[in-house]
Amino acid sequence: MSRAIGNNHYRVTALAGRRPDEINAEVVRFPLDNIIAVREQIKQLFSKQRFTHLVCAAACGADLLALDVATDLDVECHIILPFEPSEFLLASVTDRPGGWKQLYDRLIIAAEKSDNLYLLGYSRDDDEAFSKTTKAIVAHAKKLANGKPASAIVVWEGQSRGNDDATEEFAILSRNEGLHTVEIITV
Repeated sequence: MSRAIGNNHYRVTALAGRRPDEINAEVVRFPLDNIIAVREQIKQLFSKQRFTHLVCAAACGADLLALDVATDLDVECHIILPFEPSEFLLASVTDRPGGWKQLYDRLIIAAEKSDNLYLLGYSRDDDEAFSKTTKAIVAHAKKLANGKPASAIVVWEGQSRGNDDATEEFAILSRNEGLHTVEIITV
């Protein structure tokens, strides 16, 4: 289920969200069985809003689904990573089920070719790397919007995981920065 943005057409959107649940996860947040349905919700929202730019990371799950949809719809994709793509692949793509590596590789290559891959240069050991990346994603979306309204899409189950919840941090930051925020529910 997605919560509509309404009749306004925001041309630039930032996105963050859940990665697929680990096998036998104690708490269900984004089951693999829901991947196709969530991708379809993302596609419907992108088609309705006619976004021109997407800004996000490239983690498995919500990020890669949105980047794939955006690519299919000729939306310009800007990928922001905290560290080198090879390290990000290990930290946030191949550590979950679903076979995301091929899609990740294709999208990273496309972003490199279009000069829209931004590496922030943080260490994988930096506890704040993902938080800093979240801030960079929101800031970049606002910059691309060039003074016009931008939106944010939060792809999650609607509840916080606790203090280290990057998706919740993105949702709060986006609202605080004035991005019109919509949620796509993963369960």
